[in-house]
Amino acid sequence: MEKPKVSKQTSYDPVPFNPSVWVGKRRTADAAFRKAYDALEDEFAALDALLKARKEAGFTQAQVADRMGIRQSSLARIESSLGSQKHSPSFATLRKYAQACGKKLLIRLV
Repeated sequence: MEKPKVSKQTSYDPVPFNPSVWVGKRRTADAAFRKAYDALEDEFAALDALLKARKEAGFTQAQVADRMGIRQSSLARIESSLGSQKHSPSFATLRKYAQACGKKLLIRLV
C-alpha cells in the first residue's frame, strides 16, 4: 500500500484577525449576537478602559498586580471577568487598579 504524499509547508502565512471588524460584521448579521453583545457594552467599555490605562502606563499585568499587592493571576482574573459576567470587580479593586496605573477612577453616566 502506497502512502499518500504530504506536502510540507515551508512558510507560515498568518491570517489577519481584527476582533472589532469581526464583531461589527457579526452584530450586523446576527440579531441574537447583537442583543447579547449590546447587553455587555458597559462591561466591554470598562475592560477597554482598564487595558488602555495599563498600556498607557507601559505596565505588564505582573507590574500592575505588584503595585496593587496581588498576584498576576488574580489581576488576569479581574481583567478577564469583565464581559464574562462571572465576577464584577468592586469599586475598591477598580480604584486600586487605576492608582496602580497612575490614573484616577471616574464613573460617568451618559
